[in-house]
Amino acid sequence: MKAPLIILDTPALYYRAFYALPDTIRSPEGFPVNAVRGVLDTIAQLSENWSSTRIVATMDADWRPAFRTAIVPEYKAQRIVDQEAGTETPPDLEAQLPLLRSCLIAAGIPVAEVAGTEADDVIASLIAATAEPVVIVSPDRDLLALLDDAGRVTVCRPKKGGAWEHVRAADLPEHYGVSDGPSYRALAALRGDPSDGLPGVPGIGEKTAAKLIAGYGSLDAVIAAAQAGQKDHGLSPKRQENIVASAEAVRRGHQVMTCADDLDVAAFLAAVETAEEKRDAATLRELAGEHGFERSAERLIASLVPSAAPGAAPATPAAAEPAAVHAGDPAAAEQAALFPTPEPAQLTSGWTRSPVWGFDLETTGTNPHTARIVTAALCEFRDGVETSRLEWLADAGVEIPAAAAEVHGISTEHVRAHGRPLAEVLAELLEWFSRIRDDGGILVGHNIVYDLTILEAETIRLGSRQRASQLCPPVIDTFVIDKQVDPYRRGSRVLTALAEHWNVELDNAHDATADALATVEIALRIASAHPETIGTLSAAEIHAAQIAWKRDQSASFESYLRRKRGDQSITVSREWPFETPQLRS
Repeated sequence: MKAPLIILDTPALYYRAFYALPDTIRSPEGFPVNAVRGVLDTIAQLSENWSSTRIVATMDADWRPAFRTAIVPEYKAQRIVDQEAGTETPPDLEAQLPLLRSCLIAAGIPVAEVAGTEADDVIASLIAATAEPVVIVSPDRDLLALLDDAGRVTVCRPKKGGAWEHVRAADLPEHYGVSDGPSYRALAALRGDPSDGLPGVPGIGEKTAAKLIAGYGSLDAVIAAAQAGQKDHGLSPKRQENIVASAEAVRRGHQVMTCADDLDVAAFLAAVETAEEKRDAATLRELAGEHGFERSAERLIASLVPSAAPGAAPATPAAAEPAAVHAGDPAAAEQAALFPTPEPAQLTSGWTRSPVWGFDLETTGTNPHTARIVTAALCEFRDGVETSRLEWLADAGVEIPAAAAEVHGISTEHVRAHGRPLAEVLAELLEWFSRIRDDGGILVGHNIVYDLTILEAETIRLGSRQRASQLCPPVIDTFVIDKQVDPYRRGSRVLTALAEHWNVELDNAHDATADALATVEIALRIASAHPETIGTLSAAEIHAAQIAWKRDQSASFESYLRRKRGDQSITVSREWPFETPQLRS
């Protein structure tokens, strides 16, 4: 029986390597090589893991094909970095691609690309053109749509610490709530993919989309049910309305997500079978020596041609201890240091696996140093599902300005009649912060530095024994992480704008509970769309990362304001997640 055909989603892999490994990995002359080294190490590991040298590297001949932009002109438009060149590739990565291609060719790995198409289309066509077992290697969940019921196709997704997640069609019901590959594509169309410019249906997330597809059987059936006013499988009146309004856009998105599987790929499959005779270890070693990644090249050569390496063939990760896999291999050790191998029970961990608590305050004003708390909400999510919510109405003993009451709908009279003393509410909030922290939870809010600074100021005003900053669990700020993953998107980043952008339902904005719920949904959407930079980080890691991100974002905004207004005295606070309270005497 032949070893499986390993199909590399090469663009996804070189992007992952480029951002995962330090940009200080360079040749002796200073040329960046982090992406090249990362991809070569990954291929070597895959060859060892699957005991296969039958590998093909697919490429994007056109990352925004005309046949897709003709259907959805906005497809991937927001990713363009250089409007003139029409490319999304950072210069330091772009410079490495010719070298990577040369290394692949020298290793005897066919480079498969077809004019006017993306790597996904080549992958689908390779699968359609062969009857043998296939392993797709990609972090991109869209390729789950190519899984077949016979179990011939496996999607191998890279995780932290050198671990891999293997997904077959039989795993889809448990992991994603749908029955097969085509159903996953329908789910994705309903959910949308903002990073690709595909909007989906407002207010429908992954779990709701899965429930609808599983219940009605297909995308067309879901749309027909909404048009007919049916109410089964979570099809609420609001969702019916949104589906009907978005039906054509969703159908176009589904069409764009469907991979072409009829490309002529026979030459690439033939090249896989003759790879050994085309393999040129000497050229690969020469390229590696010139650019300073000799060990990565030697590991790849050893995995593809065991007899070419000194001593015995390398042990596969399945048979070796983790330390042995990285011993004597600085490149692999670098990756392991960046992403330490988790314990077996933590392989699916990341902050999204922790208890996630949405947090929001409604207040008497917009200045966090002077505003007082009116309402507060904490909403708990576990595994992406809301499990509990807590709400408070507080009487701070002050008048609620008419402008504030107009925003959140709560008057001074209502607070006097139904609210609780602020000191009691504050004590309970601090107790819950402590519980969430001790339970390993994480707090999520939008522009949460505002809410937390108010909370800190209230503890000082009321003479609390403990400050909010002493009890606060790790924090996620959707304002910060949204800007980090999509820094060049134009338009507002207020909560309602983010809810619309990430297709999260927010019908009652400026209600503390509604805002807290929506904020968690947005954070989970961002984590799902950006697993490497957001979703797979631990609570402590994502909290620490945001401190730096917020500092850089504030510095950039400060520079912009100074240029725009011609005033060099303008300052923007870098403090996060608490600002130092500035109380009036």
